[in-house]
Amino acid sequence: MTALLLFLFALLVGATVAAFIWHRRGGVAPSRALPRRAGRALRRRSEHASDALAEADSGAETALGLGAAMAALVMAGVVVGALAYLVRSETAIVRLDESVAEWGQAHAGALSTDVLETITELGEPTTVAVLAAVLALVETVRTRNLWVAPFLLVVIAGNGIITTTIKNLADRVRPELNPIAETLGPSFPSGHSSWSAAFFAAAALLLGRGRSPRARAAIAGVAAALVVMVAGSRVLLGVHWLSDVIAGVAIGLAWFSVCAVAFGGRLLRFGAAADEAARAAGGGLPGRSDLGMHSALERDESRSRH
Repeated sequence: MTALLLFLFALLVGATVAAFIWHRRGGVAPSRALPRRAGRALRRRSEHASDALAEADSGAETALGLGAAMAALVMAGVVVGALAYLVRSETAIVRLDESVAEWGQAHAGALSTDVLETITELGEPTTVAVLAAVLALVETVRTRNLWVAPFLLVVIAGNGIITTTIKNLADRVRPELNPIAETLGPSFPSGHSSWSAAFFAAAALLLGRGRSPRARAAIAGVAAALVVMVAGSRVLLGVHWLSDVIAGVAIGLAWFSVCAVAFGGRLLRFGAAADEAARAAGGGLPGRSDLGMHSALERDESRSRH
């Protein structure tokens, strides 16, 4: 029963995400829209904006990407920090954690537990690492973009470091309803949830490059559903609190967003945002080639507008 309810909830979340992505199919690709608006604003404010942008070197482009990335990371840190503080107090969040854990144990069955244990394996660090390696190989061959592997490496490795560090600092005790839980180390945040959120978000970004808006929406929906299923399985198996998995998903998605900003979104090239801003400002900055995917992305944007 618990596995079925989790599947239905994940299906609902996936469908909602897919509908949202599909609704936003019009206009230019999101990875280009913001820097283009910034470039046009610069052009309006100064007739010399193009000259200034044309002189920008790779170091300036790197600073632009890292600046936006750090802002996203700070915001995520505030949210997770607040949640970490609340779970250490006798608050409504703690009572909700206990209620959900007790409900999961009360409705657990042999078949549901087997299904949940299979699902939760998708968030195992080893599983994620293997899937990431396969995805890197497939997407590098498909798109001929040598940035795919570095992007995935930064997403996966960075998420692992951040999650482990917070776990050790928070040192929260796991639920006591499942005897296995006490052998798994600190509880907050859920590592399976953060690993799956970071990886499946990155996978959706990579697999959606050069594809139609409908395909991108479907891929994003499947990725969201998988994240919900992995996170939910940790709670229903009694090895994590609900707040643990919420924090884990938040961390994974936040770190993915940081990496996506730094690598230029679907353009997948570090410093790509600065190049787009320069073009929009009329700087005539040539920009680096996207190693086989530039024309595909242009066709993608053309389909999005029609």
